[in-house]
Amino acid sequence: MAEMKDAHVVEIPVDEEHQQKLLCSSSTTMDMVSSAIQHHPLMEISQSPGHLLLLKLWQREEDLFGRRIARKETRMDSIKREIFQLCCFFLLFHGFFLTLLFTSSVRSDVHVCKKKWWIPSLLSVSTSLVFVFLVQIKLFRFWKVWTQLQREKNDNRALSRCIQELRMKGSSFDLSKEPLSGKRMKSSSVEIKWKPLTWCSQYLITICLVCFAGLVFPASKLILCWL
Repeated sequence: MAEMKDAHVVEIPVDEEHQQKLLCSSSTTMDMVSSAIQHHPLMEISQSPGHLLLLKLWQREEDLFGRRIARKETRMDSIKREIFQLCCFFLLFHGFFLTLLFTSSVRSDVHVCKKKWWIPSLLSVSTSLVFVFLVQIKLFRFWKVWTQLQREKNDNRALSRCIQELRMKGSSFDLSKEPLSGKRMKSSSVEIKWKPLTWCSQYLITICLVCFAGLVFPASKLILCWL
């Protein structure tokens, strides 16, 4: 029983030829890995001062593009809130104005209709024009920032493509190549837009406010004379 419990270790002899093959294969693998690392595009860029400087400059410019885009997006959100507030004040004013006009018409007589109906109408039109003017200015600023934002995004995309190409090609990248600007990219693509339709779509809020103000103007006489 004691002999059965003893562990038997069997040694498998390894010949020298097998050891040499293992050493050769490992050294070949290491040579291949080191060769792949040396010929990697990023390694080639790090060894080339011109390509490395260009990559750093483009990465810095890409970061600046990102910051400018974020600021413009924040500015657009702020302008949207301002336009919404102006529209709310416009509707609140006319709601209060029509309510007050209706209340006064109940206590008035026909003479007020004949002589003084144009006073509330003139007040309504003048106030509406002020609101429309303010909204139009905000919309103009919004679309101006939007145009600048689209140009920044196009330039950023062109720069990102150049950075990606530089990282893929390494030292074989042409240092004289420059990213395409937004205007050149836009000119290369065919875009057909009808300007009046584009203007109407951009300033639709202003058109709605003007139409609403035009409806409120005869409403003053209608409330004073017919109710």
